[in-house]
Amino acid sequence: MEEIILYGLAFFIIAFLYAAVGHGGASGYLALMAIFNFSATEIKPTALILNLMVSCLAFISFYRAKHFKSSMLWPLIITSIPFAYLGSIVPVSESFYKKLLALVLLIAVARMLFLNKSSTTRPAPKWYWLSIAGALIGLVSGMIGMGGGILLSPLLLLMGWSTQQQTAALSAVFIFLNSAAGMVGQVQKGFNLDQSIYIIILFVLSGGWLGAYVGSKKLKADQLKFILASVLIVAATKLFFVN
Repeated sequence: MEEIILYGLAFFIIAFLYAAVGHGGASGYLALMAIFNFSATEIKPTALILNLMVSCLAFISFYRAKHFKSSMLWPLIITSIPFAYLGSIVPVSESFYKKLLALVLLIAVARMLFLNKSSTTRPAPKWYWLSIAGALIGLVSGMIGMGGGILLSPLLLLMGWSTQQQTAALSAVFIFLNSAAGMVGQVQKGFNLDQSIYIIILFVLSGGWLGAYVGSKKLKADQLKFILASVLIVAATKLFFVN
């Protein structure tokens, strides 16, 4: 029981931190499950389920705070949703899955540590460029078991297409829809879940709700990102070098 409570607290922290920036937390959950030695068959569906819940809470909070920029959403999801579904049913070897996951975790670290937040925005690109980006992000996200926010947010911010708050709102709904598409593929394939999932869900919902509320009220969490980055680095290293 103590072990399950430890799991729950760790997931609570991840959900809080990610929801504060409009993310569902999949890369964090994937990192924790790699560290806690969850089986490969449990990792992807568990991350998707948790991602769905937290991204929904995050979107509601940022939407209520009037940060949602809907005009950019549709070109992205038109291609990302079907490609996320496709990625979720593509057979991937466990070795390749771990290496790809580790790479995405390192992208998440780079995003958190080195991407500067900017309030300067530029006009959004043509719809077809957004659609191409959505397809690529959706495919990779479906293969790994995440919603794609870790890949979408850096693109939007680096290109100056949206502010930090707008990016958070857009990422949240993007993550939710892609996670739903990926979950459809998992349901069709069939999956197993760890028995501790129900306790973890309670902690994640609590952390996600609190993080989304705090994030939409513009609380700075820069001091905490280094802790989260450290967790991701440990998990990525384990995935790269441990069978």
